[in-house]
Amino acid sequence: MQSRYKQLFLTTIYSKSGTLDVKQFLESRTDEYNLPFFVAEDPISIPHSFSQKEDIEISGFLTALISWGRRPAILKAAQKLMQLMDNAPYEFIIQADDKDLKRLTGFVYRTFNSSDLLFLIEALRRLYLEKGGLESVCQSCFRETGEIKGLITGLRRELLETAHLVRSEKHLAAPAKGSAAKRINMFLRWMVRRDDKGVDFGLWKSIPSAALMIPLDVHSGNTARRLGLLQRKQNDWKAVEELTEKLRKFDPEDPVKYDFALFGTGVYEKSK
Repeated sequence: MQSRYKQLFLTTIYSKSGTLDVKQFLESRTDEYNLPFFVAEDPISIPHSFSQKEDIEISGFLTALISWGRRPAILKAAQKLMQLMDNAPYEFIIQADDKDLKRLTGFVYRTFNSSDLLFLIEALRRLYLEKGGLESVCQSCFRETGEIKGLITGLRRELLETAHLVRSEKHLAAPAKGSAAKRINMFLRWMVRRDDKGVDFGLWKSIPSAALMIPLDVHSGNTARRLGLLQRKQNDWKAVEELTEKLRKFDPEDPVKYDFALFGTGVYEKSK
């Protein structure tokens, strides 16, 4: 299958030229990957195992925060985390006592450990009990600034009001300091973006899809550069802004739908 995709990639890119051809390529690959089969191998499969809005939000947020490295390893760690929370993340966060929380002390995924997790459990508990939950906080932060960068910065600020170790701060992206914020942008895509393909949830109606920023990682960044959509060499916030602005020219209302094309091409159609 990969050889077929590689040939498609080479033919599409190098047999023609011009912006319109790049758009056609992105549209075709978006149609190819923005389908339910994509869910099975992706971290988004974790929130897809829930039906209650709060469970989807919390499982999606925690899964997104540990989404670096190989996808099978991410899925294994996220599934273990959900099991530790009795596969009821919202109820666990609201009702967990010291005995319940003690179960989490052995959790670790790469540099994310139980102290980071326990801090986030307490921070999310505060958000849901005192601030109306993740959507309410994100909506408020977005309204203050009118942009996703401000939303991410505001959400980070709210979460860090809960007592925490300094080490835990590195797991919450800070685009104001240059971070590409790939994981939180991916989470926001899951929650905000709406279509009829069955991948993204589109639960949060208060934030427009048009405002979303591309979840930039090594796969999508490399593909974007091969397509001439990204000149900046670093995968940082400036690169996110540059690439998203290019994608908005193709679809102003739903620019991050092309994340499927960029990521899918990078993973499944590896080409020099």
